[in-house]
Amino acid sequence: MKLENKAALVTGGASGLGRATVEALIAGGARVVIADLAHSPGETVAKELGDAVRFAATDVTAEADVQGAVQTAVDEFGGLHIAVSCAGIGWAQRTVDKNGPHSLDVFGKVIGVNLIGTFNVTRLAAAQMAQQEPIDGERGVIVNTASIAAYDGQIGQVAYAASKGGVVAMTLPVARDLAARLIRICTIAPGTMNTPMLALLPEDQRQALADQIPHPKRLGEPSEYAALARHIIENAFLNGETIRLDGALRMPPK
Repeated sequence: MKLENKAALVTGGASGLGRATVEALIAGGARVVIADLAHSPGETVAKELGDAVRFAATDVTAEADVQGAVQTAVDEFGGLHIAVSCAGIGWAQRTVDKNGPHSLDVFGKVIGVNLIGTFNVTRLAAAQMAQQEPIDGERGVIVNTASIAAYDGQIGQVAYAASKGGVVAMTLPVARDLAARLIRICTIAPGTMNTPMLALLPEDQRQALADQIPHPKRLGEPSEYAALARHIIENAFLNGETIRLDGALRMPPK
């Protein structure tokens, strides 16, 4: 799908991987709705990036919020052709630790945001795309975000790994579900990326993370995630696949 004059929705678009994706899409001529939490810098970012960007305060676990963000794309840009889900949260806790069993509430929250929230965006974006006329043989493209933790989950990552494993697992069946409606879906599974969250770590810890990566021996950049997302959108034969973006990293137990 060509980006020129297409309407896109990017969750978590106010920072990190999401913001880099917003910037890559508008550079290609798309118009973008940033869907992020009300207290995020989304509105400020939208103003910084210009007339091709709008902000919609969105909790991805809330049906009304996501539907509102989709409707913003329709109202402002005439439809919805691209949806990229970058919203997510992390948590570190062992299944059983010195305080007892893993918090069930926290486990449910991580699953709720990372997996159920991603599916909520997927289903509502696809429902809008399915109503539109095909352009060059397709109605829309969805890109979701998992993690290499889906495959290599470390000690303390049970909730996060389970949530991202679910995103990987649903990619193929959703692609099969949506094929008849001419909508594609792929997932990106990033490794250790240079996001604002990692920027809070001391430099020696950041370097230790980078040293684990075979090549290139550095953290991944949000722009590299964005470049892959853009390629998935523009390459019409990519569908139903999860692509690792990790410099050949296979995470050790801890």
